[in-house]
Amino acid sequence: MDYAIEDLTKEEAAYIGEKINEIVPHEVDAEAEEFVLKVENENGEIIGGCIAEAYEYRWARVLLEELWVDERCRHQGIGSMILREVERIAREKGCRVVTLGTASYMARPFYEKHGYTVFTTLKKANGHTDYSLVKYLDRDTPDYVPTNNGGARFRVSFGNEDDADAIEAGLDKYDEAYEPKYERVGLTKKLVDRDGRLAAGMIADVNKGAYGFVDALFVEEPLRLRGLGTALLKEAEDCARENGASMILTTAGDWNVDFFKKNGYLLRGELEDVPKGHTCFELYKMI
Repeated sequence: MDYAIEDLTKEEAAYIGEKINEIVPHEVDAEAEEFVLKVENENGEIIGGCIAEAYEYRWARVLLEELWVDERCRHQGIGSMILREVERIAREKGCRVVTLGTASYMARPFYEKHGYTVFTTLKKANGHTDYSLVKYLDRDTPDYVPTNNGGARFRVSFGNEDDADAIEAGLDKYDEAYEPKYERVGLTKKLVDRDGRLAAGMIADVNKGAYGFVDALFVEEPLRLRGLGTALLKEAEDCARENGASMILTTAGDWNVDFFKKNGYLLRGELEDVPKGHTCFELYKMI
């Protein structure tokens, strides 16, 4: 293969993101919009909140990345308040799907009470299981009303970056009781020809001692089917292995999932009708 492997620049990483957006089936493109929600007590202390991203039009979904309630304030309906507000915002933005992740030691039953269903499971070496859940907002789902609504005396409001840091810190403290905080190693690589022109690029990362994740992989159209994507994928797998990971994960759509299957990746779950009329898959490979 007559190409050299080099590090991606920030500009090239942005270019790859734009090119992948062009490949994904969509009618109108839109950037992801992050928002933070918080709940404060009488003293102005954050006792709960979430971080989410809204993908309008193309995906028509909200990705709920973090949801946390202070341990002292749980079982008072605060988590339900936050979740309902996320869904309200999703509908307001024209999103029809909310997806999220949780773990076996966390809040799967809570989300299931609110109409979320598991579409992916991942059993990890430490004995815990990660779950991906989804709720289709355009489907008829009964509303769940908590038994204790004592938290209704507080209100949900929008937060800022500092509030997001506080929410993440609260969730990290809870997680550390069950799992170590993994050191993350970023991997952004490209293949260039003899003239230094970008032929293919990849954005990935590794949680040391746990797993790697391929976020984005792109090959310029005239150069496809020449093994360039496979070469970059191998770079990610080697990096993950060298950093003590036993598996590597990625996501794909029905428009590109066959590439990963041909490279030994197995399905671990699928998300139907996202984007509308298509299916997204979560995949893994033991390394």
